[in-house]
Amino acid sequence: MYRYKDLIKNYFEKHSFVDSNIRSFNNFMEKGIQKIITETQDVLPTIIPSEVSEFKIKLGKIEIEKPQIVESDGSKRKIYPTEARLRKLTYSAPVYLDVSAVIDGVERESFKALIGKIPVMVKSKFCNLHGLSEEKLVENYEDPNDPGGYFILNGNERVLIIVEDLASNKFFVEKNKVGPSQFVGKVYSEKGSYRIPHIIEQMRTGTIYLTFTRFNRVPIIAVIKALGLIRDEEIAKTISEDNQYDDIFINLYETVEIKTQDDAVEFLAKKIGMAQQEDRKKRIYDLIDKYLLPHVGLNKEDRISKAYNLCKYIKKYLMISRGEVKQEDKDHYMNKRLKLAGSLLEDLFRVNMSSLIQDMLYNFQRLVKRGKFQSIRIIIRDQLLTSRIKSAMATGSWIGGRKGVSQNMDRTNFLSTLSHLQRVVSLLSSAQENFEARALHPTHFGRLCPIETPEGTPIGLRKNLALLARVSEEEISDDSKIVKQLGECGLK
Repeated sequence: MYRYKDLIKNYFEKHSFVDSNIRSFNNFMEKGIQKIITETQDVLPTIIPSEVSEFKIKLGKIEIEKPQIVESDGSKRKIYPTEARLRKLTYSAPVYLDVSAVIDGVERESFKALIGKIPVMVKSKFCNLHGLSEEKLVENYEDPNDPGGYFILNGNERVLIIVEDLASNKFFVEKNKVGPSQFVGKVYSEKGSYRIPHIIEQMRTGTIYLTFTRFNRVPIIAVIKALGLIRDEEIAKTISEDNQYDDIFINLYETVEIKTQDDAVEFLAKKIGMAQQEDRKKRIYDLIDKYLLPHVGLNKEDRISKAYNLCKYIKKYLMISRGEVKQEDKDHYMNKRLKLAGSLLEDLFRVNMSSLIQDMLYNFQRLVKRGKFQSIRIIIRDQLLTSRIKSAMATGSWIGGRKGVSQNMDRTNFLSTLSHLQRVVSLLSSAQENFEARALHPTHFGRLCPIETPEGTPIGLRKNLALLARVSEEEISDDSKIVKQLGECGLK
C-alpha cells in the first residue's frame, strides 16, 4: 500500500515545481508566436514602386532554433546556461520567419529572415538542457536539482512573476458606492490585441446606458437596434421571455423613434458627436465591429450575436439590481485567471511584432521614394525585436505600464528560489485597502499557500502557489471535444 511519502516522491520524480510555467512557455513558442504572425498575415505598403499596381509582403511559417552563440570570428555553436551566466550573455534562441513579396498577384521573392532573438526559459523544450540525464547535466556544470523556469539576461537570472487578473469576457455586476448609477455592470472583452472595458449603468430615470471606446453613455437599446435587432417585441422577448421587467419598456419607449438600422446608426453618430460626413455610417459600423464585444467576433456576420449578448447582459444586470440573484464574488478563484510566462510573453511579442511591421513598412517606403528599391531582404531589422523584448525582460517594465513583471531571482537558498518561482501577484494597487481581495478565500485551498504572504502593504496581494498546484491550460478551440459535445446538445 502506498504511503503519502511514496506518493509525493513519485509525483516529484515525474513533475517539476515549475511545470505549469514551463508548459506555458513551450505553448507560447510552439503555437503562440505562429498565432500572432497569422493574425497579421499580409503587410500592404501605401507607397509602392510606380511600375507595379499591387504589392504585398506575406508573412508565413515561424522556425525557432535552440540557443546558440555567434563568436567574434563568425562561428556558431550551442550555448549552455552556465556559459551565459559566466560570460554575462543572454540565453536566447533565434526566430526565423518565411517572408515573400507578391507583386501583381505573382510571388517574386521568397526567403527565410531572422526577425529577432527570444530569451529561452531554462529547462524548457527549447533549452539545450532539455531531456539531459543527471550525468550530462553535471558534465555541463548544471545542478541536476535546479528546477529551471527562469531566464538568463546579460548573465542575470530573471523570473517572470505570475500575474493574477480578473477573468476576461465575463460579465460582473457590483454595487456602486458613489455616482448616479446604483449598480454597475462591467465586462472586459478580450480577443488578440484587443482588451476593451464595457460598462453598463442604469440612471434614476430607468434608462440603461452602455460605455465602450468612443461611445460614452449611449442608450443600450439604440446599440442593439444598430446591430440588427430592430423589433421592440423581439428585444423584449430576448431579454425576458415573460416580460417581468418594466424597465425594458421604459428603455424601448426612449428609442421608439428608431425604426430601422440606419436610424439607429444616425442616432449613435449624433450621440458621440461625429460630424456630418458621407462615410459616417461606415465609420460607426467599423467602431462597432472592432470595439464592441470583440470576443464575440469582428465581422459583419457577428453583429446579431453581439445584440443577443447585450440582451443577456441587460437581463443579468436587472436580476442582480432587483436582488433576484446574488452578486458574483469577484474573489472566487473561478473568476480569476493566472497569466504565466507564456501569456506575458505573448502580450509583449504581439506589441513588438506590430512595431517591427511598422518599421518594415517605413524602411520599404523610404527606399521606394529614393528609387533604390531592389529587394525586401534589407527592410527587416532583427535588432529591433531583440532589443525591445530583452529590454522589457531585463527591466521588468511591461506593456500597459506595469512594473516588476520580471525580477532578479532570489538565490539566498534553495527554498527562497522555489518560493520566487511560484510567486503570484495581483494587479491591484497595494496603496489601497481592498480588504476582500487581501483576505484568504475558501477557493484558495490547495491552489495558493495560506501562510506565505509578506507583511505590510502588499499583504494578501502577493501570494505563492501551493507546492502541488498545477495551472490548467485554457486553450479551447472551435474543433475541441467540449465544443463539439455542447453543439450536439443544442448549444448555438
